[in-house]
Amino acid sequence: MCGRFTLRTPAEQFAAMFAQLTIPEIKPRYNIAPTQNILCVRNRDGQNEVASLRWGLVPFWAKDLKMGARMINARGETVDEKPSFRAAFKKRRCLVLADGFYEWKKEQDGKQPYYITLVDEQPFCFAGLWESWTDKSGSQAEAIETCTVITTNANELMAPLHDRMPVIMDSDKYDLWLDPEFSDPEPLKQTLVPFTSDEMKVVPVSKVVNKATNEVPECIQPLA
Repeated sequence: MCGRFTLRTPAEQFAAMFAQLTIPEIKPRYNIAPTQNILCVRNRDGQNEVASLRWGLVPFWAKDLKMGARMINARGETVDEKPSFRAAFKKRRCLVLADGFYEWKKEQDGKQPYYITLVDEQPFCFAGLWESWTDKSGSQAEAIETCTVITTNANELMAPLHDRMPVIMDSDKYDLWLDPEFSDPEPLKQTLVPFTSDEMKVVPVSKVVNKATNEVPECIQPLA
């Protein structure tokens, strides 16, 4: 799964990944948690744009926002079938900006956090979906935009920690994934595969990250 991640890379590096797209200034984030707003790239009206979306997808038909807390991840294998995700999968796909994520492993002295990045520590994008939700009760006038991170089976590197991992999208698939006019499920689902183990690394880090309110560089501090 993916329950926490980081975004520390300067905007200029992400801008180089997307042609003709302006990335706003990025304040370093070391412990991004569900229900917080996260930066995503999506296509609207034929143009890519950066949007700040609440993490935890709330389907348009949901009664309230509480449902989003259970929808931070979507399984890639069934994302086109589940009522909560299938509409977004057809038309509202996005890319979540990131440069690392955390996973926990149960050990003798409790759960040990691990920080996972690419070997070259370059930024990347998770495959995601977004949705717009309006409060049917009328107490919330403006629509709230939310998102989820898609997961897949763990690769060999991740398997000792968890049986799932977030989908890190290959850059040559960005255009296909973001195209709202393309809705053939099979080619889209073929992009939702585990990233290559050889291009990733896992490092045990401080338990400071265990507390979601700890938003400090010490979260990614490798253990001695």
